[in-house]
Amino acid sequence: MDQITYTEENIRSLDWREHIRMRPGMYIGKLGDGSTPDDGIYVLLKEVIDNCIDEYVMGYGKDIRVEVNDGVVEVRDFGRGIPLGKVVDCVSKINTGGKYDSKAFKKSVGLNGVGTKAVNALSDYFLVQAVREGKTKIAEFNQGEITKDHKPTKSDEKQGTRVVFKPDAEIFRHFRFRSEYIENQLWNYAYLNSGLKIHFNGKVFFSKDGLLDLLNRRTQAEHLRYPIIHLKGEDIEVAMTHGQQYGEQYYSFVNGQNTTQGGTHLNAFKEAIVKTIREFFNKSYDPKDVRSSIIAAISVRVEEPVFESQTKTKLGSQDISPDGPSIRTFINDFIKHDLDNFLHKNPEVAKELQKRIMQSERERKEIADIKKLANQRAKKANLHNKKLRDCRLHYNDPGRSVSDENRLLTTIFITEGDSASGSITKARDVQTQAVFSLRGKPLNCFGLTKKVVYENEEFNLLQHALDIEDSLDDLRYNRVVISTDADVDGMHIRLLLLTFFLQFFPELVRAGHLYILDTPLFRVRDKNQTFYCYSETEKQDAIRKLKGKPEITRFKGLGEISPSEFKDFIGEDIRLEPVLFNDETDVEDVLAYYMGKNSPERQDFIIDNLRLEKDEVNGQAKEEEVAAVVEEGAS
Repeated sequence: MDQITYTEENIRSLDWREHIRMRPGMYIGKLGDGSTPDDGIYVLLKEVIDNCIDEYVMGYGKDIRVEVNDGVVEVRDFGRGIPLGKVVDCVSKINTGGKYDSKAFKKSVGLNGVGTKAVNALSDYFLVQAVREGKTKIAEFNQGEITKDHKPTKSDEKQGTRVVFKPDAEIFRHFRFRSEYIENQLWNYAYLNSGLKIHFNGKVFFSKDGLLDLLNRRTQAEHLRYPIIHLKGEDIEVAMTHGQQYGEQYYSFVNGQNTTQGGTHLNAFKEAIVKTIREFFNKSYDPKDVRSSIIAAISVRVEEPVFESQTKTKLGSQDISPDGPSIRTFINDFIKHDLDNFLHKNPEVAKELQKRIMQSERERKEIADIKKLANQRAKKANLHNKKLRDCRLHYNDPGRSVSDENRLLTTIFITEGDSASGSITKARDVQTQAVFSLRGKPLNCFGLTKKVVYENEEFNLLQHALDIEDSLDDLRYNRVVISTDADVDGMHIRLLLLTFFLQFFPELVRAGHLYILDTPLFRVRDKNQTFYCYSETEKQDAIRKLKGKPEITRFKGLGEISPSEFKDFIGEDIRLEPVLFNDETDVEDVLAYYMGKNSPERQDFIIDNLRLEKDEVNGQAKEEEVAAVVEEGAS
């Protein structure tokens, strides 16, 4: 065996930009192509906007302008502007910035002086402009290296900072900004900074009442058990209510940052809600019954916050400030005092809250025995051998203590039939990708109670495979991908699975974990070239590119795609369509429309929107087939 040398020559020192580009995950989390809300391109945007928000919080500038076109981002604030002599340093020297002065940025989002440098290093074009005291300074960069260092000149522009960047396509392959994700991001900034006006591609984002506006936009009043409770104190704001849906729904923030993975503040909030309600009613309610169907938002301001990663999605701080109480004590004291006062002053709200808790208690007890039997059946079914082909990140770890970082890498494909699951199983990356195989069409569970999840074998085994029976926090896979055939039956199964998740686990969808796999409809090839086409238009383009008469294959089922081909479609270039909620989306209304009894309306909609190849001979027959299957699904 050859000996590996280890000498001074093996030791390297990377400059700041080399290190960021070599290890981008350390700075912005996962990369991605923009199909998920935590992909790196949105983190880049956030890092730039965070600086604008910090200016607003300090009392400078009430407007932020954001433009995103053709992959190019421009952000302009009207704060104080970077001091002209430090413009280049602030975006290209690590550990350089104004946030180390805790007096100026006492409760800032970011304190490490890294964010904008990461944006610079990971962009193939980056421009920063500062306008200050009648002068302006511009610097331009490529992959973190300065290309033009303009001299300061006079300017009559309003004071502030402008940043323009385009993510580097070498790092963010096939990236595309999705307006839905950006708008959600900007709404959160607006809710947490009342009075701030954000302009984005012609739209305006503005909030007067903070978290109350957030819950009002993301819920339908007719589905709430009682009016939203809105509480505000120094460095804390809370809004909460209970709805009719399954699960728990939380929005948590620290210093204006959306902590999508929660942290110490959210844990303290959940604990405080249960404790306060128990004491108010003098009943030892089960915590699950208190929190079932809750919809709540919490925002806190923490001095010098500690996050568990550079992307700041989970708070790790234990104390509200170096000299202050613990976060747990701070939140508990606030909830105990303010929520208790509110419930005493609003007895009708307290009455409805208690009714919701008691309803959850009854439902839980009704399915307790069924749940126990279902768990036993799941064990006997030998789930991990027959239904689930797990990934090594999990089955090499019997204790299931997979780190958050590793969990982000995992994907599970939900397929139907042996041939489809066989193709994906052979083509997958066994380290990070799992496959769950359904047997036949799932039950249409619209309007049914959660009791059916335990009584129906397929649903019961699916929830066990995902490990979402008790809490979304236990979800074993970051991406849950519905992978069905691109034919009528496949579309039907997709619809039934969507209904299952929306009906019983809507928080999984809201958290951005549910996707639909997009696979090619056609293969067009000759002796020299092969094109995989995802639409009729792409097919026609491919035919024009090939000389002579090409061979055209229509993939009607996933099992018709060979594992060697499938490997490309679920690898680095995987195409996933996220299942998204807009602020105006009401799950109950959506499910009633698509899966209820209004079949004529639904048939018209689905026929108009399904992607079907219009065969010259039997196109009309296919439309009739769709209508028949949709009608069957509703029944």
